[in-house]
Amino acid sequence: MKRNELPEQIQPNNTLHGIKLKDILEYLVKFYGWQKLGELIRINCFQSNPSIGSSLKFLRKTPWARDKVEKLYLESIPRFKNQ
Repeated sequence: MKRNELPEQIQPNNTLHGIKLKDILEYLVKFYGWQKLGELIRINCFQSNPSIGSSLKFLRKTPWARDKVEKLYLESIPRFKNQ
């Protein structure tokens, strides 16, 4: 453990540890596109004038929506499918 690292910061069982929400969202938009993403996760920020900035703002404030995005990301990435 590093000097500046608190025990809460060590997350050995968190598959997404170290992956930024912005990177997750950018991957999903590139992989699915906004229209398909809005169909898969029915939230307004993906369906009405979608943008990375507005979606990030919403997802950071809304844990249930962020959970859905993270779950879709894990299902979309080949290296995470078998875990």
